[in-house]
Parts: sequence; structure tokens; C-alpha cells
Amino acid sequence: MARPTRTWRNAARRLGTSMPRRLGAVAPYRLSGPLTRRFGVDRNPLRRPIDRVEAWLAPIGIVVFLILCPVLFLVLGMLVRADNAAVARAERSWQPVTARLLQSTPGPQFSDHGSNTWTEWTRASWTFDGRHYTGQVPAPASSSAGSSETIWLNHGGHVQLPPMSTAQVNDWVTGETLLAVGALALAMFVAVWLTRRLLERRRIASWELDWLMVEPRWSRQG
Repeated sequence: MARPTRTWRNAARRLGTSMPRRLGAVAPYRLSGPLTRRFGVDRNPLRRPIDRVEAWLAPIGIVVFLILCPVLFLVLGMLVRADNAAVARAERSWQPVTARLLQSTPGPQFSDHGSNTWTEWTRASWTFDGRHYTGQVPAPASSSAGSSETIWLNHGGHVQLPPMSTAQVNDWVTGETLLAVGALALAMFVAVWLTRRLLERRRIASWELDWLMVEPRWSRQG
């Protein structure tokens, strides 16, 4: 009686196929799939180093963007708070003066624990060192003409904008961070796009060079 293994081998020969030397042999696993092809790690002999560089451009750009976002938030927060602290220190030498508004201030009201935090510039008149002045002063939004507001003047008599409250600083930092993140995202997109265009040109130039080397051989064979 023939052994099963010999029978399977004879059948494989008739079918034109091959059979492992021993039963249970498993072909070695090769890393393959959409992700490996996407990132250029599929051991494709036709894939050039420039192709692998292009495959990693978008992932690297996303990683850099995610790293820089919190850095931007921290740096902008430190700058805004430092500037506001400098204004608060300078405010100690300012002089408060009562000004009468000549025009009402437009704009909505934003409440911060009962006080209006939205400031608009409007015309007003005030007296400082015995002189009468008229100019632009900061006043809460929706203030009516003829109302009185306290303004702050430095040693030269110039109107100063008071330092922001904690809520205003937080809102300012949030707004500036969103703008910075948007600008960073646009910059990263443009950088990746320009790099891909440059790599595409180099790839085409490489193909043309290879064709110049191969085409004469094909012509002679023809």
C-alpha cells in the first residue's frame, strides 16, 4: 500500500504543482497590506528611497503639528500674561480721571460676574492738570452718551487701556491660540505639498535618466 505522502506527491506532479517536503510546513509570513504599502515598508524592489520619503511626509507632518499645538498654547499664554502683568505694574503710577462720554458706545455686553467686559473706544472729554481735553477713551460697550467713566492717564497725560481681567486674558489666549493653530496647520499643509511637488520632479527626472540608459539597449535588440 502506497504511503499517503507519496500519493499526494504523485498527484501534485500530475497537477503541475509542488508540495512541501514535510506535512504541516507553513510558508513564511510576509508583512504586507495597505498600511505597509502606504508607508513604503513592503520590501517592494521597485520602490525607491524617494518613494519612502514621500510616504512618510504626511505622518511626520501630523506628528509635528500635534507636538507644536500645546507648545503654541503655552508660549502664547506666557506672553499674554507677561504683557498684562507689565501693564498692571505700570498702572500703579497712573492717575484716575473722570471723563464724560460724548458718544454712546456700540457693541454687545459680555458679563463677567456682573460686570461688562466688552470695551469700545469712544469720544469723551476730561480735565487733567487744569486743562480740558477731548479724545478717544475706552468705555464699556452699550454705554450712553453723557455718562461718566473712569479713565487712566500716565505721566504724560495719555489715555491708557487698563489691564485685562483673568477672564479676558483667558479669552485672549484662546483666540490667539486658535489663530496660531490655524496658521500652523496651513503652513504644514503648504510645506508637505511643496515637498511632494519637489519629490515628484526628482522622481520624473530619475525615470528619464533610467530611460536614457535603457532605451539604446532596447533599440539594438529591436
